[in-house]
Amino acid sequence: MKSLFIKYKSVIKFILTFLLVYIGMSLLYKLYLNASVGSQYFPDYITNLVAYQCQALLNFINYNTELVKHLTEPSIKLIIRGHYLARVVEGCNAVSVIILFMAFVIAFSGKLKTTIIFLLSGSVIIYVVNLIRIVLISVALYHFPKQSEVLHSVVFPGIIYGMVFLLWMFWVNRFSNIGKNNE
Repeated sequence: MKSLFIKYKSVIKFILTFLLVYIGMSLLYKLYLNASVGSQYFPDYITNLVAYQCQALLNFINYNTELVKHLTEPSIKLIIRGHYLARVVEGCNAVSVIILFMAFVIAFSGKLKTTIIFLLSGSVIIYVVNLIRIVLISVALYHFPKQSEVLHSVVFPGIIYGMVFLLWMFWVNRFSNIGKNNE
């Protein structure tokens, strides 16, 4: 049994680090969400920010957009040219995806400075791609409302998770310490 632990030490270290970081950051995020209840930002500051940034982008590309706080649930209604299209909910803000991204990068850490820079730049990239993703899904829902299920549950998650996967592969192949300790 001891030989298995020695043989798979790097795998076990990765799994434990990933789980500890992911669970720790998820708990901190949950505390943030709980602290946001009843604040002036609805449903929370980050989701509110994402909704208003998407509105600005949609208005910039000439889709007259209005945001209305939902009365019965923690979401913001997205209305384009008078048509209620979607809700912006906490899950739309990409924080959970960024937490997943960060846990992986930290578990496959490289040099401290490089890791920090990659975490920050990767998080910004994910956030921006998420804004573009929401804008694209809004425009697509406006023009193709019958395709809402495929757009929302297949195409657009593929964009955000595809971006995270590409960032992970770039990190592992260029900057992480994986394999360097075994050479």
